[in-house]
Amino acid sequence: MDLQTFFDSLWGQLTVVAVIVLLFGVILYSGKGKPVETKTLAVSALLVALAIILNQLIIFRMPQGGSITAFSMVPIVLCAYFFGVRRGLMAGMCVGLIDLIFNPYVIHPIQLLLDYPMAFGALAFGGIFAARKNGLIKGYIFGVICRYICAVLSGVIFFGAYAPEGFSALTWSVWYNLTYLAVEGAISVVLLAIPQIKAMFERLKVQVNGPGKSKPGADSVTDREGEANGAAGAGTKE
Repeated sequence: MDLQTFFDSLWGQLTVVAVIVLLFGVILYSGKGKPVETKTLAVSALLVALAIILNQLIIFRMPQGGSITAFSMVPIVLCAYFFGVRRGLMAGMCVGLIDLIFNPYVIHPIQLLLDYPMAFGALAFGGIFAARKNGLIKGYIFGVICRYICAVLSGVIFFGAYAPEGFSALTWSVWYNLTYLAVEGAISVVLLAIPQIKAMFERLKVQVNGPGKSKPGADSVTDREGEANGAAGAGTKE
C-alpha cells in the first residue's frame, strides 16, 4: 500500500485524527504546575475551524496544486499572535492535517510534511512579532514567507519534473508558489491594515489573554514606561 492509498483509507484518516487530538492536547497543556487553560483550547479550536472553512472558499485554484483562498492563513497567524508561537504552531499543524484528510496528495513522507503540517504550521512563526508595533501585519507577512519556503522546497524536491521548458526546478517552484501565496498574502494584508479590523483584533487579544497577560505592543510598552516615569517623578516632587 502506497502513502496516497493509505491516507485515502479509513485507517489513514483515523491516524491523522489521532495526531490532531494529540496536537490539541499540546495546545491545552500550559506547563508543569500551571492551570489548564481551557479558554486557550476553545479559542484555538475556533480558529482552526475558521481556517478550515476559509480554506474551502477557493477564489482561484492553481493547475499544479495550491490555491488563492479567502484569508485562510489569517486564523493561524492570529492563534500565534494571541497565544504564542508554540500554540500557533500546533494549531497550524492541525489545519494542515485536516487539509490532508480533505485533500490528500502524498508521494513521499517528506513531501507530506512540507505540504501539510509544516506548511501550515510555519505560519505560526509570525507570532514572534506579537509584542511589536504592527505586530499582526508583520507577523502575517513573515508567516507567509515561512510557508512559501516550505512550498518552494517541496516543489524543487518532488515536483521539479513538472517545470515547463525554460525553467529549472528551482526557478519554476519559486515563481509558481509566489503567484498564489503572494496574491492571497497581499489581499490579507490590506484587510489587516484596515483600522477597524486592526483595533478589533487588538481588543480580542486582550480579551482572550486578560489585561495582565496580553503581550503589549511597542506603543503600549512606551506608554506604560512613560506613565511609570511620570509617577516616579511626581513621587519625588512630593
